[in-house]
Amino acid sequence: MNVRFVLNGKPAAVDAPPAARLLDVLRGALGLTGTKEGCGEGECGSCTVLLDGAPVNACLVLFGQVEGRAVTTVEGLGDPAQLSPLQEAFVKEGGAQCGICTPGFLVSAEALLAAIPQPGETDIREALAGNLCRCTGYQRIVEAVRAAAKERTSREPG
Repeated sequence: MNVRFVLNGKPAAVDAPPAARLLDVLRGALGLTGTKEGCGEGECGSCTVLLDGAPVNACLVLFGQVEGRAVTTVEGLGDPAQLSPLQEAFVKEGGAQCGICTPGFLVSAEALLAAIPQPGETDIREALAGNLCRCTGYQRIVEAVRAAAKERTSREPG
């Protein structure tokens, strides 16, 4: 089945089984390996992507469900030559650890900042509650999101 959707802001059409997991199509047919598979059961959030702006676990979404919708992966947030403020903040604040969970945290945080440009600590922790990090604590991740929010606000035209 040829599924048409918007991927990272650009039209896409991919011939893949509609019952395939979105995660497998992203990493396989599309070569977007930034989205990671952790548990494969929707428990860890490593495979979080945005579907029409809302964070979802790509391991639980059937590819046929993205027909006519917008999917944003971590690759859609920025690129190595020009990191997004959120990606920069994760690097500067030490919010990135081994790299398995980081893409999911970034995508979930992007959804949060789109909805709440200046979130409080409780907002941040609630928005990231579906993402698990096995390397370290969450304080530096929270600080990175807070720093990104501040930076994004400072870049807005006054």
